[in-house]
Amino acid sequence: MEPFAGWSMPLHYPPGILGEHRATRSGAGLFDVSHMGQLVVRACSGDPLDGARALEALLPVDLVGLRAGRQRYALLTTDTGGILDDLMIANLGEFWFLVVNAASVTADLAHLERHLSATCSVRRLTDRALWSVQGPAAGAALAALLPSVAAMRFMDAGIVPFDGALCHVSRSGYTGEDGFEISVPIGNAEALADRLLQNPGVELAGLGARNGLRLEAGLCLHGHDIDVHTTPVEAALTWAIPTVRRAAGARAGGFPGAEVILRQLETGTARQRVGLRAEGRPVRDGAALFADAHSPVPLGRVTSGTYGPSVQGFVALGYVPSEFAGIGDRLFADVRGQRVLVTVSALPFIAHRYHR
Repeated sequence: MEPFAGWSMPLHYPPGILGEHRATRSGAGLFDVSHMGQLVVRACSGDPLDGARALEALLPVDLVGLRAGRQRYALLTTDTGGILDDLMIANLGEFWFLVVNAASVTADLAHLERHLSATCSVRRLTDRALWSVQGPAAGAALAALLPSVAAMRFMDAGIVPFDGALCHVSRSGYTGEDGFEISVPIGNAEALADRLLQNPGVELAGLGARNGLRLEAGLCLHGHDIDVHTTPVEAALTWAIPTVRRAAGARAGGFPGAEVILRQLETGTARQRVGLRAEGRPVRDGAALFADAHSPVPLGRVTSGTYGPSVQGFVALGYVPSEFAGIGDRLFADVRGQRVLVTVSALPFIAHRYHR
């Protein structure tokens, strides 16, 4: 167990990080992610469309066009174009359900309340746990308990009964695999986990494995790969900003930092987030990146790095000047005073296997 954002977190269980990683890729891993913030936003008018319009003033995403029963990845942006947080937001019919990062939940809640108080109510759910079951066996395992989830596809979301309780379920996750996130009342959380673990293909997995899985999948970790000092364009998250919110779109701009972000979408940026493959040894968070083996001046840095069991090599994310961001470009990372060769690699490092 390790402390994180006021929580005691399961880093790994008896199988260890490597065993849990492999179990998730081949079967299913069950992750306790109850530290994540769960928020509900309701339009004061009672019309979810009013809630969508209000939220679009804070998020560069299409919520007006998001039908009930669907979810999207979204970004809370700052006035300077930085990323206050990244999150998942689902249209659950009468309300919007947001899952935000644990370290950001207090700031996110204050930000939403400050900007939405005239049009929406914002409430943090503190009486629910959050499970994530991920891997190729996840669908069958959860459908055995909640049969209706079998019809869900990637980024579908809905309210599903379990033992008299109502769960908020989405077909999504943070591993690159098929899977589900299940928000469940605390009183039903242990029973749901126990019944999932009765399936021989499901094993408990901790946050150590989750970090390696998400990194192989090329997914960002807020506070490491993205933060208030990085824009969505620098972070290669432009796919999350739809045409309708871009310049000349029907609802262009209108979100914090829009001027900066929309300009970068047109002109590009001086630096970019890239994938990196390291030769021979791992490069970790914070390692400086250099153009050659002898240059005294760093040109970028690593933001996440680990061994990728599924790719059988050392993988990392980092930021480099755009002229060094081409696939195959060779750089050097400083690892304890030694220069380690790293090569810019396409992302993700391992193909996503979402259930579309």
